[in-house]
Amino acid sequence: MTLVKFNSNNPKSGSLLPGFNDVFDSFFSDTFFNDRLTSRVPAANISETEDHFHVELAAPGLKKEDFKLNLDRKVLNISVEQRNGNNEDQKNYSKREYSYASWVRSFTLPDSANAESIEAAYTEGVLKIDIAKCEEAKQIRRQIEIK
Repeated sequence: MTLVKFNSNNPKSGSLLPGFNDVFDSFFSDTFFNDRLTSRVPAANISETEDHFHVELAAPGLKKEDFKLNLDRKVLNISVEQRNGNNEDQKNYSKREYSYASWVRSFTLPDSANAESIEAAYTEGVLKIDIAKCEEAKQIRRQIEIK
């Protein structure tokens, strides 16, 4: 196997026009494109205890009013729609762009989940959702006596 080392700092490496790549590098490194190319869907942690399922979403910078939680049959949909428009009281800015972000995360609940008992809280940038288990699905523990 042959390894070929690529030196991107060398202006003569593979380019017919030395400054041509620099134009596109500066164009696509602008915050306008970087903000829109990154994924805005928050990471989720899912855990389980004896009587609950727990879902945690890392979504800092939002308010609890930004979230919408819907349950459609056995699918829990968590959505956010956030708009930041032009504030008329701040006219002294050199560059400001409208911002619009929305995302949806969907989770299929297991049959052992109690769809009637779902609680959600948003604190310190983390949306925490607790889903109770059905009584039949809870693990029964008891001490068995030896005769």
